[in-house]
Amino acid sequence: MSSQEFYTAIDVGSSSIKVVIGEMRNSQLHVIGESSVRSEGLRKGIVVDIEEAVRSVKEAVAQAERMTGLQVTNAVVGISAQQADLQHVRGVVTVSNQEITDEDLQRVMQSAKEYKLAEGRELVNVVPMYFTVDTSKGITDPRGMLGVRLEVDATMITTSTTLLHNVLTCVERAGVEVRDIYFQPLVVGYTALTKDEKQQGTACIDIGGGSTTLTLYQDGILQKTAVIPLGGDTITQDIAIVLKTTTAQAEQIKQRYGHAFYEDAAENEFFEVAIEGTDTIAEYSERYLSEIIGARLAEIFDFVIDELARMNIQDVPGGIVLTGGVAAMEGIAPLARQVMQTRVRIYSPQFISVREPGYATAVGLIDYAHKQDTFFRRTFESSVTSSTQVEPDTTPMYQEQVSEEPEEKQDGKFKKMIKKFYDGIFE
Repeated sequence: MSSQEFYTAIDVGSSSIKVVIGEMRNSQLHVIGESSVRSEGLRKGIVVDIEEAVRSVKEAVAQAERMTGLQVTNAVVGISAQQADLQHVRGVVTVSNQEITDEDLQRVMQSAKEYKLAEGRELVNVVPMYFTVDTSKGITDPRGMLGVRLEVDATMITTSTTLLHNVLTCVERAGVEVRDIYFQPLVVGYTALTKDEKQQGTACIDIGGGSTTLTLYQDGILQKTAVIPLGGDTITQDIAIVLKTTTAQAEQIKQRYGHAFYEDAAENEFFEVAIEGTDTIAEYSERYLSEIIGARLAEIFDFVIDELARMNIQDVPGGIVLTGGVAAMEGIAPLARQVMQTRVRIYSPQFISVREPGYATAVGLIDYAHKQDTFFRRTFESSVTSSTQVEPDTTPMYQEQVSEEPEEKQDGKFKKMIKKFYDGIFE
């Protein structure tokens, strides 16, 4: 097993903890195990009860271990965009022996990390944008080149010390060593967007349970991020309020009958709802439910438009890529097209057991970790060991990922209708 490249990723989200165990073969990820359990002790990406969160992480890891018959020893962990900050930094070193080596590359990256951080801030990642050898700029890999001075222009990503400490504590107290940490929007964009989309200018919208994260890529580089404090849990609360039912039942209704696009929702498909605190049973149509869901999603997309305006972005030539758990909802793509007036596609990993947008972060963590290991030529340490204490699930899990094509732009006037409905219900 020592010669095999096994990675484990842990995505600590507000609504669920996801674990993916994968093997890299010929730079291609093969998922061999996964799990998803409901998050406890987290709210909007922030740990609010460490003990509850630790139990959730333990359960998720244990499920993935049972699926594979392997024991997880270390993992790459994602850090949310909550309280994150991005800034441009530069590192400069003198080349040791004219020809640039791995050691020079490590030294210049370390130089870029030596900026003094404000109190209460912690370094997450330093992402190189390009290198400069003497006067030659725009170099992606300077090793083997001749020069005297080596520079790197990079993006430094920092977060709250408290937020980072609490997430890492949850993973470590669950019995898993933290191998690396990576900024979630960085890894999602890396795996979900095509090379052309990153270059042209594309917005990736990750709609999770507690919040929505907007990430802008342009010129091949992560440019900006923003967090909108609305997500799938907000939609569940809306359904519970309007249908006068429990949050648990509202979540079940959303998962089973949820549709985001009013025009495509079924008018003659009905479901029953137990009214909370009474013996009454009410009946509603899928189309009526779609009005509730669509109204809130339209508000989220409006907030995205506002955030892009704050970033001085008037257009996204590469379009919009939706991902995250809520992106699996039927009808979300046509709704996003009509509200945002641009082309939209949905990213989902394509593996036998992992075909949902909600796994984008976990899959992205492994893809990005492997990229970093390869580029910086790190010594690889497998994230799992054989275990006789774990009974494996022998269902075959391997399947290579397939590419997706962007969907075409559509127009419409649905935005005003859903806003009007939203105002009537929630004011």
